[in-house]
Amino acid sequence: MKSGLAITQALLRLGPAILPFADATTKELPLGRLMRLALFQVTVGMAAVLLIGTLNRVMIVELSVPAWIVAVMLSLPLLFAPLRALVGFRSDTHRSVLGWRRVPYIWFGTLLQFGGLAIMPFALLILSGDTTGPLWVGHVAAALAFLLVGAGLHTTQTVGLALATDLAPAHARPKVVALLCAMLLAGMMGSAVLFGLALANFSAVRLIQVIQGAALVTIVLNGVALWKQEPRDPHRTDRAAPRPSFAQSWRGYAGEGTARRRLAAIALGTAAFSMQDILLEPYGGQILGLTVAQTTALTAMLAAGGGLGLIAAARWLNRGGDPYRVAATGAVIGIAAFSAVIFAAPLASARLFAAGVTLIGIGGGLFAHGTLTASMAKAGPEDTGLALGAWGAAQATAAGLAIAASGILRDLGAAVAQSGALGEGMNEPAIGYLIVYHVEIALLFATLVALGPLVRADAAGSIRPDERRSGPFDPLVNRPT
Repeated sequence: MKSGLAITQALLRLGPAILPFADATTKELPLGRLMRLALFQVTVGMAAVLLIGTLNRVMIVELSVPAWIVAVMLSLPLLFAPLRALVGFRSDTHRSVLGWRRVPYIWFGTLLQFGGLAIMPFALLILSGDTTGPLWVGHVAAALAFLLVGAGLHTTQTVGLALATDLAPAHARPKVVALLCAMLLAGMMGSAVLFGLALANFSAVRLIQVIQGAALVTIVLNGVALWKQEPRDPHRTDRAAPRPSFAQSWRGYAGEGTARRRLAAIALGTAAFSMQDILLEPYGGQILGLTVAQTTALTAMLAAGGGLGLIAAARWLNRGGDPYRVAATGAVIGIAAFSAVIFAAPLASARLFAAGVTLIGIGGGLFAHGTLTASMAKAGPEDTGLALGAWGAAQATAAGLAIAASGILRDLGAAVAQSGALGEGMNEPAIGYLIVYHVEIALLFATLVALGPLVRADAAGSIRPDERRSGPFDPLVNRPT
């Protein structure tokens, strides 16, 4: 009997060591509730893959939509990204007759996603020219669909992260952040596989089924995620209670000593890690001669590296690490990673390229976890949405602009090199790609410059006494929830 009890206790202690995020649970946020809450990240990842991956290819190849129209449509969700700070602020100050402040915004974002996905396939079919009506109807409907999905995606993720911050105790937030980021990766990987299988034998009817199926899954999973998560507060039912304006709250947030520098570091680092998103697979195929199957495996390697980075960041922060140091370490690893990718071309080494791609994932995971944890730590109980909205706005806007800029830089660099303006030795197919990778390294060095004073400020004890927490865990800032 005693031996059986000892074995059971040993297994319980072993669980958190084997499952990286098993110890993210707390008394306030048990495992079942936390996993349900994380489902909103699955739907965000699914929508991102659908827009950037699946529809990008389907519109150009199967539906023969001009590439410039596809680029414009895919850029429309970016228009809503800067408004994430405003959405987060509104969820901080929302007054509801039901006593909720986060749930209404997450549900509204879910409905926006559902509406956009519901009308999208029909809009795309009209856009492809398969209609006897005016083509401008397809343009308007497709633009509306992409804009709705983008607005819903940004709203759901911003307020969902704010709700997670509200529910998680300060000492558990690094692990909760890691779990939420891992669920985003899981949603992206799983949906990419399912979409690929479902559209293997493409037809217009199958496209409609897949996109509307994604709409249904979105509303079901987000409904499950929200069920009995946010406690109702009677004080939030008073619509007459004074509320600060967004301008006042933003001035207060931006006036905090390190806020602007933190947002600049987030934007620079995100741009640095995002420029390669649409170039790695073409680089592997065109320059290193990899097959389609081999370049497709790069996505899995990048995701696996991101997962390792998240696990490492969670363990480091749980031992009391500084999130800015975690982010800076990710930037340093990114510099080494892009250097490996660059040298893979003259050395014709697919293995070096694979190692560089994996390191990009690790560095990106460390950087994303560190900056998100720092943003959560700086958020007080009444401005969590604003702080996380600012993080999301900086991150999403920088990523979108960087992806667009990478394609332009690659084409311009290749054109200049082929014209002979850079000399005979530089007239190589890889030059356009290498220019982008060098720009990414420069951006990572700029990120380190931006992060340096933030690390020094933390080491100098610039955190207010009321933000500290007694005990072994003290990452950066721990406000009471």
